[in-house]
Amino acid sequence: MIELDYRSKKPLYEQIIEQIKLLVIKGHLSPGDSIPSVRKMAQTLDITPSTVAKAYQELERQKVIETIRAKGTFIATMPSMEPNTEELEKIRRRIQSEIIELKRTGYTEADVVNLVKEIYSSI
Repeated sequence: MIELDYRSKKPLYEQIIEQIKLLVIKGHLSPGDSIPSVRKMAQTLDITPSTVAKAYQELERQKVIETIRAKGTFIATMPSMEPNTEELEKIRRRIQSEIIELKRTGYTEADVVNLVKEIYSSI
C-alpha cells in the first residue's frame, strides 16, 4: 500500500501523509475504509511507531482520517472543499521555491507548465 523512499530528503512521516492522500485521490481508499493501526503500519513499513503516529496526527488535523476509539482509524468523509487561503499561501510558497530552482537550472515557463500538467494528469 505505502512504499517509503529511505534515501529521500523528505521525512518518512511526510511520505506517509502524501501517499495516503494520493491513495484517497486516486480512489484506492474511500471514506469509511479502515487503515492499519499505528503499530501495524509501523511494523509493515519497518519504522518506529512514533513516525507513523506523527503522520496520522497530521492526517487527522487535515481531516483526511479519523480515529474512533476502540474501533480503529478510517478514511474520513471528505468535507466540501472550500478554498483555504492560508493553506493555499503555504502551497504557493513551496511551489515558488521549486519554480525558482527550475528556472535557475534553465527550464522555461513552457517546460514548467508542461511538467505541472504531466504531474497533475498522472494523479
